[in-house]
Amino acid sequence: MTGALGVAALLGSGITAGVLFAVALSVLPALFAMDTGTYVYAHQLLGRNWDPTMPAIVLGSALADGVLAALTGGRARMLFVLATVLLVGVSAVSHLCNVPINRRVKAVTDPAALPPDWEDPRPLWRRWHLLRTALAVLALAVTAAAVTAA
Repeated sequence: MTGALGVAALLGSGITAGVLFAVALSVLPALFAMDTGTYVYAHQLLGRNWDPTMPAIVLGSALADGVLAALTGGRARMLFVLATVLLVGVSAVSHLCNVPINRRVKAVTDPAALPPDWEDPRPLWRRWHLLRTALAVLALAVTAAAVTAA
């Protein structure tokens, strides 16, 4: 059972880190290169299919790491606990920081006619995204170390 859970934890944390890394490496620079109205339109299109897929993958991976922490001992247990905390951190940053910004961008009805007081959320969204990307990459590394130690 721990072998299958280890594969699930690695797969989930790998997908999470990979998706977030790809967004940081390619999608974010493209969004920053767009004028604001085009960015809003693109952001609305890009965000359509992330929910509920990514939250389920992130939280499912955290659950797998947590169960593995309960089933193992020693160094592996500590690493699985750390991986769980890191993935919960990814989820917390997403839900508390990036998702509210996403909702604000999705609420724009006409990207070509933004109100004059509308603040561009890209710099703030990028900072939060880079934090959750770092947490996800660390979670993958720690999960790999934990599976190896188990």
